[in-house]
Amino acid sequence: MSSPALETLRRVFGYDAFRGPQQAIVEHLAAGNDALVLMPTGGGKSLCYQIPSLLREGTGLVISPLIALMQDQVEALRQLGVRAAFLNSTLDAAEAAQVEQDLLRGELDLLYVAPERLLTPRFLSLLDRSRIALFAIDEAHCVSAWGHDFRREYLELTLLHERWPEVPRIALTATADPPTQREIAERLNLTDAQRFVSSFDRPNIRYTVVQKDDMRRQLAGFLQAHRGEAGIVYCLSRKRVEQTAEFLAGQGFDALPYHAGLHAEVRARNQRRFLREDGVVMVATIAFGMGIDKPDVRFVAHVDLPKSLEGYYQETGRAGRDGEAAEAWLCYGLGDVVLLKQMIEQSEAGEERKRLERRKLEQLLGYCESMQCRRQVLLAGFGETYAHECGNCDNCLHPASTWDATLAAQKALSCVYRTGQRFGVAHLIDVLRGSEGERIQQFGHDRLSTYGIGRELDARTWRSVFRQLVAGGLLEVDAEGYGGLRLTEASRALLRGERELHLRKEAPSRAERERNVRGSVVVAEHDMPLFGALRDLRAQLAREQNVPAYVIFHDSTLRSIAEHRPETLDQLGRIGGIGGSKLARYGEQVLEAIRASG
Repeated sequence: MSSPALETLRRVFGYDAFRGPQQAIVEHLAAGNDALVLMPTGGGKSLCYQIPSLLREGTGLVISPLIALMQDQVEALRQLGVRAAFLNSTLDAAEAAQVEQDLLRGELDLLYVAPERLLTPRFLSLLDRSRIALFAIDEAHCVSAWGHDFRREYLELTLLHERWPEVPRIALTATADPPTQREIAERLNLTDAQRFVSSFDRPNIRYTVVQKDDMRRQLAGFLQAHRGEAGIVYCLSRKRVEQTAEFLAGQGFDALPYHAGLHAEVRARNQRRFLREDGVVMVATIAFGMGIDKPDVRFVAHVDLPKSLEGYYQETGRAGRDGEAAEAWLCYGLGDVVLLKQMIEQSEAGEERKRLERRKLEQLLGYCESMQCRRQVLLAGFGETYAHECGNCDNCLHPASTWDATLAAQKALSCVYRTGQRFGVAHLIDVLRGSEGERIQQFGHDRLSTYGIGRELDARTWRSVFRQLVAGGLLEVDAEGYGGLRLTEASRALLRGERELHLRKEAPSRAERERNVRGSVVVAEHDMPLFGALRDLRAQLAREQNVPAYVIFHDSTLRSIAEHRPETLDQLGRIGGIGGSKLARYGEQVLEAIRASG
């Protein structure tokens, strides 16, 4: 016998079954109980509060920190025939007043609102006069004062329970390590709530880390396999964003910049194009992305080192939300480490905060330099044990070999010491390789015992050695100075010959270009003409309604249609992702496209 929750899933959303713990969460919340939900991006968190809002009397109130997320979800829900709305700064006074009247009259199933508006006396008074089905606190990790995306207003959301104790609450996040999970429960007064923790694994994402060596060429090589596909390229600085976007545009990619320094209209226009068009590459700082609901992002590339493993996981999680194959590609070098360490030490944060930031950076470096399965290391950062190798990361697909780097490391450490422990990697490599540059002679480093003793290794290998020595704690960056390298206590044993050191052998750059790339949405060759026609129809419908294409249909739904070629509305209605509302609105046009394709 079908439950009300399952019937709503089928009738409204067009799916035959829940995934993972969704049904348990939905029924728990619909029964009036509190919940804390930790589920990876693309795991279907939204359904966990959307369906209970439809099952319970009143309006489900969703607290979300981002305008883009509100608008996307409301547009998608309206396509499904759900009475949804949002209140934010994009509405004029008349539009906002209409939404408020709809809420008071009980004519909304879901209402999305930012925490800043929620906490105003006027809005709280409005809620006192409304029937609220539940409170959903999205992006709940924003409550963590030590997290990567802290929002001060989230700390005040405990008043929901104090003011409306009978209304169930659900807090949801895709990014929280064990300490952050505890902090969410404590700060939101959800310590007694049932906790639903899904695996943080995103099995459809392939993880790859490469040593930075002519980043632009490396990035262009990576993107060649993704021409015509949507993706995000993250950079650390605004200048890098603009330079990289310009470079990629020159390479024939539809690349757009996004950072906080751009005019608001430019940012909005670029974001709108990314969301609503196919194949746009957004080059951005981390100012872009949180709450972006685009399901068909096929890759996320980082051309600079992120600040933490949590941030990296959240950013890469924007790829492959539709469950189809996607790639997370990270290109980093020692210069990134130096820059981030300087940013930490030169910030005005207190010492406790700096210690935390150093630990997070070290954790991320451990991930980058590990020769273990990437997925095992990444999930361990979230307190999860992944028992077997994933078979879908660079370390599993192309296991790194090691080499006895004891002598090379001793040379590198000696060079650091002999040059006064105040120079960066580029200069140290020049000394080791016997460069005749003016700067070498200016400091008299051509007269050192370490001058020219490393000619047997090329500069790329030496960069790898120094990077791994820093990551391994044998060298440290003088972050308060000019980024020079200094010996640590741990280097003594190696310099004295009391220990050996084996390092990762970097794969030749050619191997990266020839890597085995899983495709994106896999469509059989004989289905491609119909798949293309369906995408054209979707684009036309999206333009007519001024909504993102994926709000009409996901790529995976179009692939299923192309594969099964339904001949009737009843058959079309059995395709996953086509609920009753979409069947009624678009069914005949889809069937006509199928018939026209022959």
